[in-house]
Amino acid sequence: MAKTAAQRQAEYRARRPFQGKDGNGERRLQGWITTGGALALDRLARRYGVTKQEMMERLINAEDERIVAELKPDSPEWDAYFVAK
Repeated sequence: MAKTAAQRQAEYRARRPFQGKDGNGERRLQGWITTGGALALDRLARRYGVTKQEMMERLINAEDERIVAELKPDSPEWDAYFVAK
């Protein structure tokens, strides 16, 4: 028997956390941003020829790398940054 669209979508969402281009899976992100932020994201993605998802990942990862480069491993600041509360 053929699956419904809802069943296919549920299976896809169940697999998604274990897929991804880096083999580390993906996480769902959902929220609202200002119109200005959305338009800026559109412009940046278009300028660099990437998807909005890729552009957001680049921006987030670049800022994370900048912060981590300033932290000393095993310092209280390192622990504060990496420990989820």
